[in-house]
Amino acid sequence: MAFTISKPLRFGDCDLTGIAYHPAYLSMLVDVNEAMFASFGVTWKELMFERKMGLPTVTMHIEFKRPATYGDVLDFAVHVRKVGGASLDLETIVSVGEHVIWTIQQRIVATSLTDHKSTRWPDDVRAGLSRYLEPTP
Repeated sequence: MAFTISKPLRFGDCDLTGIAYHPAYLSMLVDVNEAMFASFGVTWKELMFERKMGLPTVTMHIEFKRPATYGDVLDFAVHVRKVGGASLDLETIVSVGEHVIWTIQQRIVATSLTDHKSTRWPDDVRAGLSRYLEPTP
């Protein structure tokens, strides 16, 4: 089951023609990923400031399908494809209505903010992420 959330495309997310400015998509993606973790009771604030964990993206592949424009509502569907020892593979499909706007495959790695090396996912985080696990067909 995918984690889903909708976000409006704001004026500040667009260029002067009203078309989405692609770097704004990445900022929105961070918000969406943060909301997914919060949905199973683990906030990024807790991970970073209490558990001293970082969540850097180490790879991403984005494919833009068609433009989105100011005022569109973007529907995000985040599919957890794999939860490794310290890695997390996500595929996010972003749509406006029935049209796919862009997709991204992303790998996040849990790291220690003390030594910046990878660290295993805590059991509660692994359980929460597993709620959305849908291996690649």
